[in-house]
Amino acid sequence: MIITEKREKEYIYLQPIGELDAHSSLDMDEKISALLTEGFSDFYIDCSQLNYISSAGLGVFISYLDDIKQKSGRLIFGGMRENVRDVFELLGLDNLVTIVNHEQDARKLFQTVK
Repeated sequence: MIITEKREKEYIYLQPIGELDAHSSLDMDEKISALLTEGFSDFYIDCSQLNYISSAGLGVFISYLDDIKQKSGRLIFGGMRENVRDVFELLGLDNLVTIVNHEQDARKLFQTVK
């Protein structure tokens, strides 16, 4: 898996490419941890190139929900393929995070007052 990163004005854009499974979830964990340590708290995860996500992959995001919330940050997902969205819904994560269709939708949310 490859993780593309862009630092936007309002948020960090991360795009996992490939499969986010038990092995590759370590890379995502390190990436988010480092960005939180740098002081970032708003994240947009572009899932348009994510072919598969395991429960371990979801676990990475779940593990940072409290840290992000404590920093008044937001974790927004977008561009999900149906099979990825199904996993989010199956595990109930769609009730804990914001899911949008496109990055433009996330940008509008990040620009609103927290």
